[in-house]
Amino acid sequence: MWIADKYPDYIKEVVELTQVQIPLKSVMPSVTPVCFGTFYTGVQPEIHGIRKYEKPVIKTESFFDALISQGKSVAIVAETKSSMAMIFLEREMDYYHFKNIEEVNACAARLILEDKYDFIACYNGNYDTQMHRTGTESVEAIEELKKNAADFEMLLHAAEKAWAGKRCVAAFLPDHGCHDIDGNLGSHGLEMPEDMDIVHFYKLWK
Repeated sequence: MWIADKYPDYIKEVVELTQVQIPLKSVMPSVTPVCFGTFYTGVQPEIHGIRKYEKPVIKTESFFDALISQGKSVAIVAETKSSMAMIFLEREMDYYHFKNIEEVNACAARLILEDKYDFIACYNGNYDTQMHRTGTESVEAIEELKKNAADFEMLLHAAEKAWAGKRCVAAFLPDHGCHDIDGNLGSHGLEMPEDMDIVHFYKLWK
């Protein structure tokens, strides 16, 4: 949230193209597998089972399971070995794993335009990776943030084209915040506003 507040121009595509912003608080520890475990199950870490940075398959019923039970077609598109690629395996859905976000986003765009799925989760972890290396506000990290916003715009426009006339929702969903530590490195996982306060962006159309 603090990055969205401080640098709205760097995510202007997300801000301008969505209709609803929802402030939320992450869970502890505020690291990716714990956060996404809670996002997509709706239960706390002590229930879904991931309580530290590890990537076991979650057995708790998830949003994906609910969609599948209603006959919906579902896919996750993510980088190989990322949390999103691993913690929701072993379900009757499709998984597309790639070595970089360029391939991830190209696949997501293709799947959208093919109108193959009712729900697609597309994971981009490039800002997180870069801020760990060079700091949360480094030039390199901000460039990755801008790329995330531009890629969201690209995928949203693809969805608007492919799913015109259908009831749809698109969302840009950060999983946790971040802060700087010694050595000009970024980090997260603490119970502090910088790591815990997040904001989600939604657009609905039909």
